[in-house]
Order: sequence, then structure tokens, then C-alpha cells
Amino acid sequence: MEVMVERETMEFDVLIVGGGPAGLSAACRLMQMAQREERQLSVCVIEKGAEIGAHILSGALFEPRALNELFPDWQQLGAPLNTPVTEDELLLLRDGEKARKIPAAFIPAPMHNEGNYVISLADFCRWLARQAESLGVDIFPGFAAASILYDDAGAVAGVTTGDMGLNAKGEEKPGFTPGMNLQAKYTLFAEGCRGHLGKQLIANYQLDAGSDPQHYALGIKELWDIPPEKSRPGHVIHASGWPLNDETSGGSFLYHTENNQVVVGLIVDLNYRNPWLSPFDEFQRMKHHPAFSETLSGGKRISYGARAITKGGINALPKMHFPGGLLIGCDAGTLNFAKIKGSHTAMKSGMLAAEAVYQALAATPDEKRDLSDFAQAFSDSWLGEELRQSRNFGPLLHRFGTVLGGAFNYIEQNWFKGKLPFTLHDRKADNLQLRSAKQSTPISYPKPDNQLSFDKLSSVYLANTSHDEDQPCHLKLKDAGLSVRETLPLFAEPAQRYCPAGVYEIITLEGKPKLQINAQNCVHCKTCDIKDPFQNIVWTAPEGGSGPNYPNM
Repeated sequence: MEVMVERETMEFDVLIVGGGPAGLSAACRLMQMAQREERQLSVCVIEKGAEIGAHILSGALFEPRALNELFPDWQQLGAPLNTPVTEDELLLLRDGEKARKIPAAFIPAPMHNEGNYVISLADFCRWLARQAESLGVDIFPGFAAASILYDDAGAVAGVTTGDMGLNAKGEEKPGFTPGMNLQAKYTLFAEGCRGHLGKQLIANYQLDAGSDPQHYALGIKELWDIPPEKSRPGHVIHASGWPLNDETSGGSFLYHTENNQVVVGLIVDLNYRNPWLSPFDEFQRMKHHPAFSETLSGGKRISYGARAITKGGINALPKMHFPGGLLIGCDAGTLNFAKIKGSHTAMKSGMLAAEAVYQALAATPDEKRDLSDFAQAFSDSWLGEELRQSRNFGPLLHRFGTVLGGAFNYIEQNWFKGKLPFTLHDRKADNLQLRSAKQSTPISYPKPDNQLSFDKLSSVYLANTSHDEDQPCHLKLKDAGLSVRETLPLFAEPAQRYCPAGVYEIITLEGKPKLQINAQNCVHCKTCDIKDPFQNIVWTAPEGGSGPNYPNM
């Protein structure tokens, strides 16, 4: 039932959808340029999380290159980069007990972390937001962009925020508040991986024509307090191999940060083939390996989260400009998978976008100027060069596996600096990779011991996830019966396993199977929108302020 309401309208020069590294960096750069030339500029950032940082989750190892450009005095400004990398290890896990340390000389150059920092990206974004506000940016957390506004010529003219106070049937409850029309001369979409509006823009303007399909991974992370005698601030461990295999690529990590804490996580590429695989349970199993358990034993898990990662690189990068705006950061897919880092690239993309929009505003204040110049500026920047150099990294791993693919990557990155005269492609979308359940081997996972490994519901609790249960379900099915009719018999409904929050389950109702959606559990990772084999699940924005509330992930 669609509610027809009168909406208030606010107008800005630039509207930015998403309060992550890309959006906030764009906002800061815009206001820096305006202040330098003493121009008046209205810039607004809206963020669907309850506060800036609430939905931000990353490893995170941070490369400060873009920050050095945006705020050269970041140390004096108190940026929360407190833990420089002091030790950097890469392990090959051969099974549940054994590990082999890869000599530093044989590690692909992009994976070295000298000069980087172990940070909380959520805390860093809160700091960026304070810098933006001090420059005059309006920031509105708790406002989810629900739909795109277009002008009569078909150009993007802003967004409409979601209505607040609808019940599950879409009817108004007491206290109903309609969303607002936020109009802007230019709109930057910085929603992060698999942004629901970014996906629409890519389809509407065919921005991905000629590109490889975008590829994704699911990252699952926990924050632990550990005994002080085990704390080694700045010690970084990456690992590949077990519990994954060559047809299930990915990797694990353990970072020692400040305050006797570590972050531990697993990244599973979403091109995996076995529908019985559960990334969440692989992560729980992984923590029992001595490479991780020796640090975690005796500690306490204090937070949990999960988020999809855009990792297709430059081969899968869509055209980022369209009439009225730009896609930036992980909404477009600027993460450098060879480095396993996307924060510095997201920031740079936002800064480049700000410069393109500012020039457009300055040149033609009364009409929209085409932003196609952004593509060349992006290509000419260090960001474009960095992504070109790593263009073969993912396809090599997917084609040849961890060991051989890693060896080829070492040769290309260390010997040829990413400049070999060929480009490999990966043209099969992640959702098309699954074998049938009958062709695949079921996986039996051990029960959690509640010391190192845990269940999904207790994990979701630590993500501080909150949704009003009496609101429209934000996880839409194009065909309500498709799951039971086709996905269940063919693939044993893999949503039960690829979702890291227990949102999807098959229940029996009146003797018949039914897909139940526990939308209140959703941590907004977007995996269902990506991995569903028939693309039947569509993630949309729930009420603003819903979802996880990560304190310092």
C-alpha cells in the first residue's frame, strides 16, 4: 500500500548520500575549496545509520595517503590513527593445526603494510564528520535515502528520504513522519558496497556497459578484549588457506590494536560454489586454529559485525558519472583488492568528485554541467594508476587458486610492478557460480563452544542491531514463491547459510516449507542482494536509524 503524502523540500548545492570515508572526504574537500575562494556553498550529508559510524565496518588497516592530502595536519587535529603497524605476517594455513609463515621477500608488494595504521574505521569516520561540520557541512544521521529524484530531463535531482512510522502493512502509525525531498544541483552517492540506489543508477544509465560483472566478498569481524600479556599493538597477521579451499577463496586476519584489544575476521569471496557453505560457520571454525586461538583464548568477544566488500577492481568499475551526479567509493567499487584496502581509495574518489563538482558549480552556476571530465581526472590520478596495477590480482586468485595465483601475483606485482601487457577478466557473476545442492558435498560444522566460537543470534546481539518489527520489511522478494519453488530444491536455499545474521530460514507451515525472513536481525551486509542465485532478494533501506550500531568497528 503506497502512502501519498505532502513532503517538505530542502535544497542544497551538493547532496551526499552516505557518511563513510568517500562521502565525508568529498564534503570536506568541497568546503575547503569554497573557503579558500570565499564562496558560499551548501553541502549536506545524509547517513542511514543512527549516527556517523554506526554502519561502518572494516578490518581496518589504513593507508594514510589520501588523508595526507585532505588534512596534512591530521595529527594535530587528533585523527584517531594511534596504532602504527609494527609487525606484518602472512601465513598459509595448511589445515586446522599447521601454519607456514611466508617470507617477507615473497609477499606481493601491495600486501606489505609498513607505514599503515590499525584503526577503527567507525571512529575515523566520526572524526571526519567533526572536521566536515567545522567546515560548515550539514550532516543528518538517521535519514535513509529511499528513492532517487529525477528532473524533467532525466537527470538526478536529489533523493527522497524514507517515511518514518509505517506499520508492516505500509499504513501510518501514530507519530508518522513523511520523508523529505532533498534536492541538489549535484548528488554524490557514497552508500558503500552494493548501495541500493547506486544499483538503480547503474541499471538506469547502463553505467556498467562494457565492464566485467562486479565481484564481492563477505567480511565477518569480531572485536575482542584480550589479556594484557598477549597484547602486541601494531602486530598484523593475514592468512590464507584453511578453512577455505581453492574453489572458496578468501583470507583471514588478526590485528592487534590499542587498549589490549584485537580484531579478528574472515573474508569469503562470494564466487564460492558449494551452496552448503556457511561463511559465518567457517569463521567460527577458523578461530580454533592455533594462529588465532593462542591470542583469543582467555579473552572476551565484545562486538560482531559483517559487511560485503566490493572487490572487482578496475575491470568491474562502472562509469561513475551520470547526469546530475557521481558514484564514489565502494558504491562504484574503488577498493584495491590487492591491498585488501578501500578506505584510502574511497577517500581519494570522494576528493576527486568534490573537485569535479566544484568546478562545475563555479563554471555554470545556473545550469548543470556535464561531469564527464571526472573520468579522465580519475584515470590520471594515483588512484587510477593504483587500480590499474592491481587489475589482475583477483582474476589470478580465482583462476589459479591461493598458491599458484599468489605466486603469479608475486611475480606481477614485485617484478613487473603491475605492468604486464595483458589483462585477465572474470566475467561470471558471483550469483551464477553455485553448483546444485545435489552436486555438492554438505558441510558439517561443529557446535560453538561459546569460548572461541558462537552462534548467529548471540553474534547479532553484539552488533547492537535494532529494527522496529512493525515496519515494512526492507528485504523484498520479486517473486514470493520462488524460494520454495526453485531455490530450495535446486540449491537447498543457501540464504539460510550465506546470511551471517540468521535473517533467512526455511520453516514448515501446515506441512509445507516456507521462507521466513527475520528482517529484525539484518546487519545490512547486502550479501543476500548479491549471492541469491536468481537475484530474487532485493535489499532496500529500512527506517532511518535502523540496523547495526557499531561502537568502534
